[in-house]
Amino acid sequence: MHALSIPTWIIHISSVVEWIAAIWLVWVYADVSQQPAWRSLSWGMLPVLISAMCACTWHFFDNAPQLEWLVTVQAATTVLGNVTLCIAGWWIWRSTRPAKE
Repeated sequence: MHALSIPTWIIHISSVVEWIAAIWLVWVYADVSQQPAWRSLSWGMLPVLISAMCACTWHFFDNAPQLEWLVTVQAATTVLGNVTLCIAGWWIWRSTRPAKE
């Protein structure tokens, strides 16, 4: 746990908590607005949350060389998350277009 300072840990942990809250709020928004396409955004946010959790886990164990594979998982889930967020944005946009006749 000595790899990061206390203020940096606070930022890391609060970012993960905020991301979880954002996922939940987007899901609730989908229900309240009766626009289920917004749920795709919640699903699309999950890989990025996994990425953040990988980073926190690796730092928690003082960047142990045995856990370097977490860095690869973090990078992969970040890329996957960027793609899923893009797809979710497209899905939301598509859902707002008027139906073709």
